[in-house]
Amino acid sequence: MTLAGAAIALSGAGILVTGFLALMFLRDPIAGLAHTTHRAEHLPEVMTDRYIAFTILTIGATLYGDMKVIAALFATFAFMGFADAWIYARGGHPIAKHIGAGIAASVVTVVALLAIWGQGA
Repeated sequence: MTLAGAAIALSGAGILVTGFLALMFLRDPIAGLAHTTHRAEHLPEVMTDRYIAFTILTIGATLYGDMKVIAALFATFAFMGFADAWIYARGGHPIAKHIGAGIAASVVTVVALLAIWGQGA
């Protein structure tokens, strides 16, 4: 197996692990927190780490310049924005900033997809 093949295989294993964790949190968020040893009181600090990581991912995608990578990344960001809006809406909290983030990320996704499909490549 080549190093590239090994990296793809390991990435596939990452899909399984993160998918398992996503399902765990979806099914029982409290159990998910316990399993991952996250603590609710540290959520603001965890979110700081996440936004730093998102920024690094965005820098990498932008510098790499591949429209498929940009489309996938920003589609993921759009999902997160809309999903967070849904969570907060159910709790009766403001959602405008999350909807705005979802829309902005969707615009980037659509432009990248149009570039892929030859409209602006």
